[in-house]
Amino acid sequence: MSLPSEQLLNRELSWLAYDTRVLELAEDATRPLLDRVRTCVFVSSNLDEFFMVRVAGLLDQVASGVGVRSADGLTPARALEAVTARVRDLVERQSALWADGLLPVLAAERIVIACVEDCDEAELAELTERFEREIFPVLTPLGVGPGQPFPYISGLSLSLGVLVGDPETGETRFARVKVPEGMDRFQAVGERGLLIPLEQVIAHFLPRLFPGMEVSESSAFRVTRDADFDVSDEADDLLQAVTAELRRRRFGDVVRLEIEDAASEALLAILFDGLHIEPSQVFRITGLLDLADLGQIASLERPELKGEPWIGATPRRFAAAHSPSALFAEIRKRDILVHHPYDSFASTFELFVRAAARDPDVIAMKAMVYRTSGDSPLIPALIEAAENGKQSVCLVELKARFDEHRNIGWGRSLEQAGVHVVYGFPNMKIHGKTVLVVRREPDGLRRYLHVGTGNYHAATARAYEDFGLFTADPEITADIADLYNHLTGFGRPQAFRQALVAPFVLKPRLIEEIRRVAAAAAAGQPTRIRLKINNLVDSEIVAALYAASRAGVPIEIATRGICALRPGVPGLSETITVRSVLGRFLEHSRVLVFEAGGETLTVIGSADLMTRNLDNRIEVMVPIHDTRVEQELHGALDLIFADNDTAWTLAADGSWTRLRPADGERRRPTQLAQMRRRRRRSSTRTEA
Repeated sequence: MSLPSEQLLNRELSWLAYDTRVLELAEDATRPLLDRVRTCVFVSSNLDEFFMVRVAGLLDQVASGVGVRSADGLTPARALEAVTARVRDLVERQSALWADGLLPVLAAERIVIACVEDCDEAELAELTERFEREIFPVLTPLGVGPGQPFPYISGLSLSLGVLVGDPETGETRFARVKVPEGMDRFQAVGERGLLIPLEQVIAHFLPRLFPGMEVSESSAFRVTRDADFDVSDEADDLLQAVTAELRRRRFGDVVRLEIEDAASEALLAILFDGLHIEPSQVFRITGLLDLADLGQIASLERPELKGEPWIGATPRRFAAAHSPSALFAEIRKRDILVHHPYDSFASTFELFVRAAARDPDVIAMKAMVYRTSGDSPLIPALIEAAENGKQSVCLVELKARFDEHRNIGWGRSLEQAGVHVVYGFPNMKIHGKTVLVVRREPDGLRRYLHVGTGNYHAATARAYEDFGLFTADPEITADIADLYNHLTGFGRPQAFRQALVAPFVLKPRLIEEIRRVAAAAAAGQPTRIRLKINNLVDSEIVAALYAASRAGVPIEIATRGICALRPGVPGLSETITVRSVLGRFLEHSRVLVFEAGGETLTVIGSADLMTRNLDNRIEVMVPIHDTRVEQELHGALDLIFADNDTAWTLAADGSWTRLRPADGERRRPTQLAQMRRRRRRSSTRTEA
C-alpha cells in the first residue's frame, strides 16, 4: 500500500536524527565522563556505517541517473544534499564537544590528550626512542609520480597525506603514509602520562621517512568506501559468492573523505584526482579524525569516571537448576522469560546450550547464527553436541553485514567438527534467533526452544537490552521444527500453528491484528497498541497504524532508531505517540502488544517493522501464552513509556525533543529502574 509522500519521514534523515540523539547523550554533563567519551565512539561508528551503506546507495542512484523518489518524495540527489548538510552539522557539533566539552574535563582528571610540542625534554626523548624502535620500522611511505601510481587507500584507515619537496630539483610530490592499525591510537608518554595521537607522532618525525627532502605539509585524512553488496539470486554456491563479494568490498568506491581542516587546496586537489571524488564528498574536520578510536580513552582503568559496573542477575529458576535435567524440567513446568543484560546471559542462555550439548537425553540441537562471538559457548556447544553423537545443525547467515568474514570462519569450523551447516539463501537473510533442542523423555520426544530478540553474542548481551523466551510449548516448538526443515531441505512450510514467521505470515498477521484492534475501537471497545522496536519503516504497517489511529486506537511506539511514521497529525495520527529511549544499554528488543476488548496478543522476536525484515528475511516472532511472562513484558513496556529522563519524543515534522522531569517530579529512567528491580528480585548475580 503506497502512502502520500507527505505522510512519511525520510529514512536517511531519521537515521541521522538517531545519531544526533546519541550525541546529546555525550553532551550531557550529568553523565559519567568516560561514558560520555564512549558515546562519541558510537556516534562516529554509526556515521561510518551510514556512509558505507546508505550514502553509498544514494551515490549509486545519482550516478546511474535513477529518478525514483523515496517513499517521502525526495529524489536521490535531493536526499543526498539533505543528508550531507545534516552530517556536516553533526560532525561540527561533535568536534566542538570534543574540543570544548570533553578535552578540558579530561585534562582536569589527569587524562591529558596532548601534542608532541607539549612534551618536555625527557618526554620527547622517550617519544623519539619509541618512534625509532616501534613505529618507524612499520611505516611505508608511498610516493606518487612517474612509475608510482596513486596508492590504494583502505576504507576507514587513517593516513597522512604529505607534500615533499626536493631542494635540489624544486620538485614537489605527494606521498601517503598509513598510520599503523595495530598500535594504540593514543601513545602514553612520560610520568605525566600524556596521550599523544599516533598520527601526530608520525607527522613530527616525517623527516626520518624522507631524508634529504623538505616536508612542506602533512594532513591526516581518512576515506570511507562503499561496503554494501548484493549476492546474485542465481548464486549456486553461496559461500563462494559471499567470499568473492567480500574481496570486492575492499575496493568499493570512495564515498567520503575526511581530512584535517588545515589541509591546503593543493593537497586536496591531489586527493580528488587520486580518489575520484567530488568536493561535496569532502568533510573538513576540526581537531581529531576518527573519534571511534576514543574507545581506548573510554576503556582506561578509571572506575570513578564511569557508571557503576552492572553484573547480570541469575533468575531464581535458573539458580535452582543444578543439572541439565533440572533445567529442562523448569522450562517444561512453565515458560521462562529473561531480560538481558539485567539477567545474566551466561547463567541463562549459555547454561541452556551447554546443558543441551551434554545431557545424554538430548538427541538433537539446532541453531540459527546471525552474529555471535568467540567467547560465546553456542558454537562450542554445537560442536560438543556433534561429538557426543547428537544431531547438530547450524544455520549460518553469511550475509550478516560486517560479520561475513567471522561467520564464514564459524561455518567452516562447524563443518570440520561434523555439524550440519546450512548457509541459507542468496536472496534472503536468516535473521531469526532460535535454538531448538529435541530431548528423549519417558513420555516420548519433547522439544525445547529459545527464542530471542537479540543475537547470540556474549559481548553485546552485556551491552544490548534484549528478551529471551524459553518454552516447551508443543505448537510453537513444532512450528520452529517445521521452519528448520524448510530451511535445511526443499519442502514448502505448512501453515504455522502459532509462530509468526517472515516472510510467510508475519506481515499479514500484524496487519490483521492492527485491523482487529481498529475494528474493536470503532465498536466502542477499549483498545491499545504498544510497539517496542528498533526501526519503523514499512509503509503498509504505517498505513495500518494510521487507519487504527483514525479509528481512535491509542498507539504508543518506542523505536530506538528510524521512524518513518509522523505522529500527532490531526485526522491522521493524532492518537499516536513515538518515543526513543537511549541509555547505557542499547535498547534492542522487539515487543508488540495488541489489546482489543478483553483480548490481548503479545509477541516477541527478531523482526523490526521494516520492509527488508518483513518481506526479505527469515524472522521469527512468537506469541506469549504464559500470564506471568506477559505481565513481565507489559511491566517493561510500562517503564519505557513512563521514562521522563532518558527518552525523546518525536514530533510530526521529524524533530525529537528530550523529556525532562517536571518541577517536583521524580526521575524515572527505564534502565535504572530495571537494574533496581533485578537487585531486589535476584537470587544471585553473575557475569552477564
